[in-house]
Formats: sequence, structure tokens, C-alpha cells
Amino acid sequence: MTDPTHLYAGWLLDPDQRETLLARFAPRYAMAVAHHVTLKFGDRGDAAPGEVAAEIVGAADDGQGVQALVVAIAGSTVRPDGGTFHITWSLAEGREARESNDVIARGWDRLGEPVPIDLIPKPAD
Repeated sequence: MTDPTHLYAGWLLDPDQRETLLARFAPRYAMAVAHHVTLKFGDRGDAAPGEVAAEIVGAADDGQGVQALVVAIAGSTVRPDGGTFHITWSLAEGREARESNDVIARGWDRLGEPVPIDLIPKPAD
């Protein structure tokens, strides 16, 4: 799999918090991703995003290999492009992180209580 980290502007999941979150939200599929939240994909420009208040507010799973956690940034789950802020959580073999967008668009379940998370602005390349 090609490392797509240079193709987006967004935030990285704090590595110190990642293991705790993986224990709390068990990956359902073989490949745990749990890496970042995208602000903008593709032509990212020169600016890195700023610090934000973020929390996990929901989850989506198609039952066929894509698990994602829905994230609210500054209180909103809606990205500027109309998509949904999320973290691709786990994938089965042959599935791709970009498929999380379609799974979430078909619906997601709200958590009972939001879970605050630490996100680190991804530096511009």
C-alpha cells in the first residue's frame, strides 16, 4: 500500500493516545489504521491546519471490511468539502481507507458520550 500521508492536509492522531483508543474501540478488521483526520485531500496548499478541539462522536462499519470513527472538529462533523470528519479505524484485506467516506455517507451511529481526542496539526510537506 502506498503511503498517502503527503496527499492531505489535516491532523494526526496523537501517538501517545492511539494505543488507549485502540483498546477502547477495538479494530474489527486485520489492519488497524487509526492514523489521521483529513481536512482536505489532494491539492493541500501550503498551510498546515491549526490546533483544534476534537472528539470522537460516532462510528460506522459496513460489516465487510471498513470501520471508521466519526470526529467532530470544533463541534462540527462536516468538512469544508461537505464530507464527514473521520478516522479510518480498521480495514480488511483488499479494502482502502478512502472507502470510509462512502460507508459513513450511508449512515453512522452516534456514541452515547463523545470521547475527546488529541490531534496534532500535520505539517505542510
